[in-house]
Amino acid sequence: MTAQDRNQPGLADFRRVECWVFDLDNTLYPPHSDLWPRIDARITAYMIALLGLDGQSARALQKHYYRVYGTTLAGLIREYDIAPAEFLHFVHDIDRSSLDPNPALAQAIEALPGRKLILTNGSHGHAIATAKQLGIDHLFEGMFAIEHGDYLPKPHLQTYQKFFQRHDVDPSRAAMFEDIAHNLAAPHASGMLTVLVRPKQGAEDHREAWEKHDDIPPHVDFVTDDLVDFLKLLI
Repeated sequence: MTAQDRNQPGLADFRRVECWVFDLDNTLYPPHSDLWPRIDARITAYMIALLGLDGQSARALQKHYYRVYGTTLAGLIREYDIAPAEFLHFVHDIDRSSLDPNPALAQAIEALPGRKLILTNGSHGHAIATAKQLGIDHLFEGMFAIEHGDYLPKPHLQTYQKFFQRHDVDPSRAAMFEDIAHNLAAPHASGMLTVLVRPKQGAEDHREAWEKHDDIPPHVDFVTDDLVDFLKLLI
């Protein structure tokens, strides 16, 4: 675990945390997993079928929407008024058997004092199925998925505000774990402690180039490349 040099809160600050909030994809499972590439390929296939584009053009537009709107889905809703439930069902219809259960992660999350929640830009069904595959679904009292934010994704502040309200979360007594740095800006501004979960050095990383940062922005309080070991420090 590497702590931020400037304005670093001590680990003792986590003593005030009563609610532990986790992103799902590339956070609760590592970014070298093949789950996200499977979803990514399904998104491309959906766009090819919807728009009649060749694969290269569909993928370029997919990534453009992702960067501009926060998710490809948000862009498709805005530009083509698609039915989001149909999109989510299609893109999350994947084989998760390559993802091994993680008993060490389950033990570390279970040992945390207080409530545990998942906050994801994926669908509710995807969150449940993936957490179940990891063997951690029973540890969370709730999962706030893209449907619950009216399809407005992180990093929008309104999405976090809806999450706080829906699950009665006091952000000043909560911590957020996330693999994309800019998704931690709104939680930090809201009063949450923020932890950026990054891949181990040299490990495969399927995230977009613009999602990866060598520098640590001031809205990130802690950085770790091992979520389980970091959580053990807080127990």
